Amino acid sequence: MQRELPMFQPPSVDGGHAHGAFEPPTIAMGGGSFGPAADGSAAPRRHPEWIKARVPSGENYHDLKRILRGLTLNTVCEEAHCPNIGECWDQRTATIMILGDVCTRACGFCAVKTGRPTWNDEDEPRRVAEAIAKMDLEHVVVTSVARDDLPDGGAHIFANTIRAIRNESPGTGVEVLIPDFNGQDAPLRTVMEAQPDILNHNVETVERLQKPVRKRARYQRSLEVLLRAKEFARDISGSDGTVHTKSSLMVGLGETRAELRQTFIDLRAVDCDILTVGQYLRPSEQHLALERYYLPTEFEEMKQEARALGFKHVESGPLVRSSYHARDQVPEEARRRRSAAQATLAANGIS
Repeated sequence: MQRELPMFQPPSVDGGHAHGAFEPPTIAMGGGSFGPAADGSAAPRRHPEWIKARVPSGENYHDLKRILRGLTLNTVCEEAHCPNIGECWDQRTATIMILGDVCTRACGFCAVKTGRPTWNDEDEPRRVAEAIAKMDLEHVVVTSVARDDLPDGGAHIFANTIRAIRNESPGTGVEVLIPDFNGQDAPLRTVMEAQPDILNHNVETVERLQKPVRKRARYQRSLEVLLRAKEFARDISGSDGTVHTKSSLMVGLGETRAELRQTFIDLRAVDCDILTVGQYLRPSEQHLALERYYLPTEFEEMKQEARALGFKHVESGPLVRSSYHARDQVPEEARRRRSAAQATLAANGIS
C-alpha cells in the first residue's frame, strides 16, 4: 500500500566528459517510481498538483543544447536533473558546470555522478566564455563538481572562467556557485580576486541533517566560506557591497521550521545577501527519501520570514533551485557595470 507523504504543518502558536542524455521525466520531475520511504512504505509516484515541471522543448532549448554540445560543456541543469531545465533553457538561461561531470563527493541528495575525475582541461574557461558570448546571456551562473583531487579544488579554473567571460562578454553578470574548497582560504581568495558579481555557496540543509545530506561538508565551514568571501571582497576592492553572497536550502528532508529559521539567522549572521528555498525532490531510488512536501503557502511564509531578517532577495517556492531566476538577483553594482559596458560597446559600434 502506498503512503501519502505528509504536507508540512506549521507549528502551533505556542511553539512549540561525455554528456549523459537528459531523459525526463525522472523521479524529480514526477516520473518513475519511488523506492521505500523512511518508514518502509512506498511513496506515491506523483507529486502534488503544484509541483509541475515543464518538459524540455522549443527552439531556444535545442539551440542552447547545440551550442553547449558543440563546445563540449556540461550544465548542472542536465547532470543534476533539474526540473526547471525546460523553463530556463527556453529563456536562454543556463548554469554552466565546469571541471567535468564527475564529483569526488557523494551527497545523498545529488544526481551528479560520483567517482574519480579524469577531466582537467585548462582551456575550458575559453570555451565557456565563447559559449556565453554566442548565447548572448544577460547573467550566467558557473558552478562545478567538487574536485577534492585537485590541489586548489579547481579554484583557478573558476577565476580564469570569470576573467574570460568578462573579456568576451563585459555586459554579462557573473555568478559562481562554488564548493567549500575544504575550508582553505587560498582557493577562495583566488576566486574572489576575479571579482564575481555574486558568490554562491549552499548550506543545502539545516545543521542537524548535514551529515546524511552532505557527507564531507560541514555546516560551520560553509558559513565561514560565505563570511570569508565578503572579507576577501572588501580587501580586494577596498569597499563594501561589490560582491553579494548567496546560499540555498532544500526542504522536505525531515527538518523543522525552528531549524530552518535558525539557519536563516545563521546565514544573516555572516551577512549572506540572497537566499533561495526549494522543495527537495528525490532524483532516484538511490537518493535520500523525501519526508514531506511543503505547501506553497509555507514557502511564502518562509520568504516573508527571511526578508524580515534582512536578506536583500529571497526566492522561495516548490521548484526554486539555487540558480532559479538568478538574473533577477543581480546586485545594483553589477547592473551599473553591465550597463556601462554595454554603453561602451555601443559607442564603439559593437552590438
